[in-house]
Formats: sequence, structure tokens, C-alpha cells
Amino acid sequence: MDLNLGKCCGSRSSKKESWRSVLLLAYQSLGVVYGDLSISPLYVFKSTFAEDIQHSETNEEIYGVMSFVFWTLTLVPLLKYVFIVLRADDNGEGGTFALYSLICRHVKVSLLPNRQVSDEALSTYKLEHPPEKNHDSCVKRYLEKHKWLHTALLLLVLLGTCMVIGDGLLTPAISVFSAVSGLELNMSKEHHQYAVIPITCFILVCLFSLQHFGTHRVGFVFAPIVLTWLLCISGIGLYNIIQWNPHIYKALSPTYMFMFLRKTRVSGWMSLGGILLCITGAEAMFADLGHFNYAAIQIAFTFLVYPALILAYMGQAAYLSRHHHSAHAIGFYVSVPECLHWPVLAVAILASVVGSQAIISGTFSIINQSQSLGCFPRVKVIHTSDKMHGQIYIPEINWMLMVLCIAVTIGFRDVKHLGNASGLAVMAVMLVTTCLTSLVIVLCWHKPPILALTFLLFFGSIELLYFSASLTKFREGAWLPILLSLFFMIIMFVWHYTTIKKYEFDLQNKVSLDWLLALGPSLGISRVPGIGLVFTDLTSGIPANFSRFVTNLPAFHRVLVFVCVKSVPVPFVPPAERYLVGRVGPVDHRSYRCIVRYGYRDVHQDVDSFETELVSKLADFIRYDWHKRTQQQEDDTARSVHSNESSSESRLAVIGTVAYEIEDNLQPESVSIGFSTVESMEDVIEMAEAVPTTTIRRVRFAVPEDSYEDEGSSASVEAEGELRSELRDLLAAQEAGTAFILGHSHVKAKQGSSVMKRLAVNFGYNFLRRNCRGPDVALKVPPVSLLEVGMVYVI
Repeated sequence: MDLNLGKCCGSRSSKKESWRSVLLLAYQSLGVVYGDLSISPLYVFKSTFAEDIQHSETNEEIYGVMSFVFWTLTLVPLLKYVFIVLRADDNGEGGTFALYSLICRHVKVSLLPNRQVSDEALSTYKLEHPPEKNHDSCVKRYLEKHKWLHTALLLLVLLGTCMVIGDGLLTPAISVFSAVSGLELNMSKEHHQYAVIPITCFILVCLFSLQHFGTHRVGFVFAPIVLTWLLCISGIGLYNIIQWNPHIYKALSPTYMFMFLRKTRVSGWMSLGGILLCITGAEAMFADLGHFNYAAIQIAFTFLVYPALILAYMGQAAYLSRHHHSAHAIGFYVSVPECLHWPVLAVAILASVVGSQAIISGTFSIINQSQSLGCFPRVKVIHTSDKMHGQIYIPEINWMLMVLCIAVTIGFRDVKHLGNASGLAVMAVMLVTTCLTSLVIVLCWHKPPILALTFLLFFGSIELLYFSASLTKFREGAWLPILLSLFFMIIMFVWHYTTIKKYEFDLQNKVSLDWLLALGPSLGISRVPGIGLVFTDLTSGIPANFSRFVTNLPAFHRVLVFVCVKSVPVPFVPPAERYLVGRVGPVDHRSYRCIVRYGYRDVHQDVDSFETELVSKLADFIRYDWHKRTQQQEDDTARSVHSNESSSESRLAVIGTVAYEIEDNLQPESVSIGFSTVESMEDVIEMAEAVPTTTIRRVRFAVPEDSYEDEGSSASVEAEGELRSELRDLLAAQEAGTAFILGHSHVKAKQGSSVMKRLAVNFGYNFLRRNCRGPDVALKVPPVSLLEVGMVYVI
């Protein structure tokens, strides 16, 4: 009885702790996720009633707008995002690229180069339903069959990415401008127009100038600010409902939407471009999913953010329904009691800064993801926090956003034009998310296509209605996100297209292994002390830039490592599965291949830790290879293996330290090697890359560092000597120094190429390459250790 009581009490306490952690995450999500969404009451009614419709005595317009706001908030953020889209996460990560990588893992539509079958063995590359289990739908077959759909899908993802970048430019402008506009009630019109713009620009300059410090230093105050703001607007809303119109709840009836459209007709439809601003920032719930979890975001929105926003909008509508004379000054601040004006103004400005910070951080994040997947020129990424993952700063993007944001603020000068521009960007991102989620429903969740079609038609029709209303404001500000997205789309597509063509060129011009093995003193080639790291995008073969290097400088290092740093379509790669190591040629050649795999949200290592860890993984691989060959000799299979390895590359092995024992009953093969002295535990997964069906062999072994005594035959003693010699050579090479050999490329289009291709490659790509960060900066290579090899790519 006492034991059962103890278990019961323990389970209750663990449940309490889990709920406490979820509620804490929900509280913290207020400052990161809901900053942008919570400040929308500042400008929704003002943008809606800017020109298209008038506030009349009948209140049909204000009731209709309130009904639209309520049902838009209910259907899109609450129903679509909270209950459906948030479930389409990629190992806990959300956003446009998360949906794309999720689709690419279930359907062969990825355009990423250097894909390997071994990538599918990653623990984060999990499939809820393996494709061989009767889930080969007609939609999947159709997508895999038509190559142009692969490009169309990538373009759709890039469109959503570009609109997020545009939103990162427009949201700070409209948020801060709307908050500072509260000064108009305390100033004359002449003074107001000369005060609001400079103050807004000053706040924006301060906001962007502080980005390099990172948000972790002031992030602890973000959640209290947004919480204070939500309580403030909901309290003011409740006061206005009681004070001015307790029957405003009737406006929640969808009947008022039809009455509104019937009376206002085309002008009412055009005013939807202002109403849609009530859901700006809803996409952040999905994009920032990786920082929190599904339950925390769901609880925060459902029980706090959503009710507070509804009360705020209802309060404004109640006030306006009794104040028709203020139609020329419709806005948030007119409904704030005069005694609370200045405190509310201060909190509004702080909340607008928090909301702007969230979208700026999101822009940095999505550009970093685009860069990791080869869809954006290389930029310098600075990680501002060692404790909080995902806190990054990109200097070039930051200053570019600041200049454009200030230019837009000065150029537009009013909420109407800023709202038109921001609204179109928001709806474009939501349309892209709807399309990708519908594909996830049928391809990843394996639901009937009719269900995915219903989701697409229902939410797509709502968003298309708002999107079409935004397009009518093309000349009144909506042109800006279209122009920005077109500009960034061209940059991203040109960079991605040329990157793929460069990889194909490398693949066609790689050098055979026999050429490498033939290099020696007889040809005037010498081996110098040290480790040479040859960086390449190839996962097999000898890259052409190395042959060019040896041709111009007839020497290479005693230990040679061909390094491929590649991205895989998963958010994170566990450190224990990051390094894929194998031999290139026979043992005495001292040449290796190392493939370093990163997810699209992984933090790349600095060069010192990378070099140290790489040498450590090579040493672990050498020990593993020695034990493997010793085991093969005992099984009388070493002769055939040695004959194969002398003429080709050995199979690659995942080398990673693990803190747990691996079960021996893994399929299809399992080997367990035990020793009396246990110093380290390695998890090794061998991959047969040359065959279509991947053979996975998990090996558990422990290697003593100080003693390699073996009571076996002389062959074992000889192998032990080879092991010691190879490890000594590796240590001596590390002490001699490491050189990083990188290609310095110039790309030009083939003769006879189309005019568009020549413009894109000869001018577009080469201009971007010259003006963006080089591969040495992206890999953080010290200049003193850098060797660049010039390469001309004709594609």
C-alpha cells in the first residue's frame, strides 16, 4: 500500500512539474511569438476605415468590420494554425523550410545536391509511415514523375521565404509608426507630422543597432511587456464595452459580414486589405515552434492572446459605435481613456519594439536556413548566445533592413500605405503555408486526398479573398512587397541554379582514384608534413580542384582528408551522427574522406573545435578500422576485403561517441566486440554507398588507449603495429599544422547558352559571388592556414 501510494504521489508530482514547465514556456512565448500579433489593434481599424468605407450612423460598417475581425481571428490563427498547422512540425521545428524538408523526406522532390542514401539513417530523418507500407499515393507518384513540379515546389518555398523577408522590413515600420502616432492626440497637425517620423526613425535606428548584442540579454523583459500590453488592451476593451455599448457582442454574428458586403459592395471588399492586418504575426506561432512546444503555444494563444485581442477589438468597436463624430480620427488611441493615454502610449511603444524584434530575429533565422540549403548567397552568421540555440545575427541583412525600413517609413508616412504593403506580404506567406500543409496532409500524414483538398479550398479561399483585396491596393503600397519578393526571388533562384550546375560540373570532372594513387616521387610529387583538408561538395571521387592544386604545386600533405560539409533536409543532426568517415585508397596512403552533415538549423562549429574534433574522429575511425580488419582476419575474409580496398574507396562509417549500449539484435547485421578494459564507446554505422539498397551495420566496441595486447597470431601483431604507426602519423601531422584547401571559382555560361542564362550566370551569379562572403569566411578558416585554388566552371 505504501509503495503504491509513493508511486501515485511520484506520478502526480511529475505531472505537476511537466505542467509547470509548459505554463512557463507559454509565458515565455508571449515575448517571442505574440509580440507582432498583439499590437495589431493599433492599426487595424485605422487602416480599414482609411478611404474605402465610411463610419455611418447605422453602425453597419463598424459591426461588419468587427464580425470580419472576429471570424478571421477564429478561423485562421485559432483553427488553422493552433489546431492543424502546428502539428505539421519537423522534429519540433516549424516554418516554411520545415514543411519543405518534411515533404522532401517523404517524396523525392528535393533539389539539394550530394544526397546520400546514408542520410536516411539519421535518427532525425524519421518517417511516421515508411514509404514501403502501402502509402504510395497517386499524388506522390505524380510529383516524383514530373521534374518541373520539383522546381515549382522550390519556387513556392522561395516565394514564402521572400515574403517573410519583406514582412521583416515592413512590420517594424508599421508597428513603431502606429505606436508613436498616439502623439497626434496631444499635438497640432503641423507639429505632429514633424515629430512622428523623426521619433519613429530614431527608435528604428536604435532597434537595429542593438541587434548585435542579441535578444538573450533583454529577452527576460519581453514576456512581461507583452503580458502588460495584453492585459492593458483587454482591460480597456472591457471598460469600453461596459461604458459605451454592452450589446456589441451581437457584432460577432456572421450575418453582419454579409450585411456589410451587401451595403459597401466593392469598397467593402477593398477594405478587407485593412481587416487582414488583425492576423499579422500569426505565422510566427508556426515559425517559432522550435523554441517552445505545441502545448505551450496552444495554451498561450487560446487562453490569453485570443481572448485579449477579441476584447480589444470589441472595445474599439463599442466606442466607435457611440462616437460617429470621430470618424475622421478612427484609431486605437481615441478609445483609450484620457487618464491612461500616456502610460498606454509608453507600453504600446515598448510592445511595438518587442513585436519588431521577433520578426527581425525570424528574418535572420529564415535567411540562415536558406543559406544552409544553398538558396541564398553566403552571409556572415554570428551566434549571439552560447546557451540559447537559434539566437543569431547577420550584419549585412541587419543594416540592409534598417536602411530599407527607414526609407519605407519616410516614403509612405502613413498607416494606410504601410498596412497595404504589410497585408499583402502576410497573406502571401499564409497562402504558401496552406499549400505546403495540404501536401503534408496527403504525403506525410497519408490522409485521403479529399481531406487535403478540403483544407486547401476552405482556408485557401479565405486567404485568397484577402489577398485579392490587397492586390487592388497595388498602387497604394502593395507594390513594395511584390517588388521586394521579385528581387529576392531572382537572387535566390540564380544562386541555387548556379550552385546546382557547379556541383554537376564537379561531378562530371572528378578525377579517378587511380590518378591519386599514381602520384609519388617518380612523378616529382612529394608529401609534406601536416594535414591537408581539401574541401569539396563531392561525397565520392577526387575533386578537380585538387588535381589542379597538385598540377601547379607538386606536393601535398602527409595526411590528406577530403572534407564535404553538406546540409541534409532535417533541422538538426545529432553530434554523434555528424561525421561520416572512410578511407581513400590503401592504408599506407594516409588519405581519408570525411563528410560532415548539418541540419538547416544547426550551428556550424568554429575552425578550432572543428579541426580538433575532425582529428579525433579520424583517430576513432582508424581504431575502428583496425578492429574491423582484425575481426575479418579471424573470419578468413580479410584477403577479399583488402583486394577491394586497394583499388577503391572503403565504405564510410558514422563515428560518434554515445553514452548508452546499442542492442545487438539490430538488422540486417549486428556485430558485438568486447574488451576487458573499457575506455570509450563508439557507435559505428557502416554505409554501403555504392549500392541502391543501403546495408547498415551497427558495431559496438571499446578500445583501450594504453594497451593493445593480443594473444592472437602474428597477423594481429602486425595489424597492431600498423595501427600504432597510423596513429603516430596522424598525431605528427596534427602537430605540424593544418592547411585548408578551398576552391576559388569563376563561373561562366557555355557558348550557345540563352541570353537569360548568360545574364544570370556571367553577371548575376558572379556579381553575388564577388560581393558576398567567401567560403573561407563561411567555414571560419584563418587566413594564415588558407590555400585557394582557382577554378573556372563552364556550365
